[in-house]
Amino acid sequence: MLKVHRPTRISLVIRHAAACAAAAVLGVSASAASADTSGKSGSGVRFHGGDEIILQGFHWNVVRTAENNWYNILQSKAQQISDDGFTAIWMPAPWRDNSSWQASSDTRFGGEGYFWADMNKNSRYGDDGQLKQAASALKNKGVKVIYDIVPNHHDRGHTNDSLNYPSGQGYYRSDCSSCDDGDPFMDGGSDFSTAHPDVYNLFKNELVNLKTNYSAGGFRFDFVRGYAPERINAWMSASLDSGYCVGELWKGPSEFPSWDWRHNASWQEILKDFTDNSDCSVFDFALKERMQNGSISDWRYGLNGNPSAQWREVAVTFVDNHDTGYSPGPLGGQHHWALPDWKRKMAYAYILSSPGTPVVYWPHMYDWGMRGFIRNLIQLRKSAGVKAYSGVQFHDGFSGLVGTTSGSNGKLLFAIDSNFNSPNQVAGGSWSLAVNEDNGRIRIWRQ
Repeated sequence: MLKVHRPTRISLVIRHAAACAAAAVLGVSASAASADTSGKSGSGVRFHGGDEIILQGFHWNVVRTAENNWYNILQSKAQQISDDGFTAIWMPAPWRDNSSWQASSDTRFGGEGYFWADMNKNSRYGDDGQLKQAASALKNKGVKVIYDIVPNHHDRGHTNDSLNYPSGQGYYRSDCSSCDDGDPFMDGGSDFSTAHPDVYNLFKNELVNLKTNYSAGGFRFDFVRGYAPERINAWMSASLDSGYCVGELWKGPSEFPSWDWRHNASWQEILKDFTDNSDCSVFDFALKERMQNGSISDWRYGLNGNPSAQWREVAVTFVDNHDTGYSPGPLGGQHHWALPDWKRKMAYAYILSSPGTPVVYWPHMYDWGMRGFIRNLIQLRKSAGVKAYSGVQFHDGFSGLVGTTSGSNGKLLFAIDSNFNSPNQVAGGSWSLAVNEDNGRIRIWRQ
């Protein structure tokens, strides 16, 4: 049965568009959020101070283009990843995946870790020892290791002594009609019931293991629509309470049943409800949806552009990932919701100069010629002290997207695909042009 979570900390009465109008008049401050010593925000979200810049350390086809060698590649690039300004890396799911299957789109699947067999670390990314060496090398260079965790489902066709949960005993969604608290993955036949004490402890103990023996500093939770956000909070509290966490909630309002309040909610409200119940940050699919379906001016309606710092601080912004975007190798990977090429640089300019915690997709950084551009944006973000909760004010009266982000060490004024001419149109003081790309379609000033 799908568990319905009611809003807890923030009222859902005020919609973003109206709030943004008020913010444009009053200005927006970052004073509502501050990090405490355990890495949590003022509202209790595990966001590690809000200053992370995350590299997604893989793409969909890595297990085909660098089979059994990816961990070696990560180890060899640890210094470069650190030098490029990344503070954290999102690692692939670490568990053995022997699956092999094909979608109706002819996209090839298997081995990526999302249909894992057991928690053995000898996977198609490399072996157990190579994983430990890569994680240690990254950690030693100041790059936090964030593992991809897939609690909802696994390959039930593969059983052994280390992971053998028989049917009919409440371990799986299919064992009963009310023992699962989320959506099914595909037909649900391989879904765990994470509420079962044995299943809950399986993952709790594995998270402790990843922290203790594999240098984990945080976790990315896959397919969180499949299990209760409170479960994530409990796992984090029991394993790595001071660590970083982010959930993947890719589910729009229309996908909820008509009786669920979220059916009539906004993307932002759905995402914020998840963070209220998990105390983790969340991928900003509100922004992704506007990038895909709205105008560039509409990018302001991402979770990261919300007038409230407590909403901005939980947003994890991205342009594309292994699911949505293209990957090097066979068939271009999955590309379920890929951003058009012409928007890509503009999108990175926005997420790296605005609030939220930005994630950079590996192929964009290291395969497709954008490293210099992205590296400069990262350096600019750091120099201005832009954090997840930083204040942002959007400026109307221009085409495209124009806004000012207030960091702890300065301000960034961005104009994306805009007829905006000069900072003195919206602000006083002295500004220097720091970025001018794509014949002026991407401009960022620093104060």
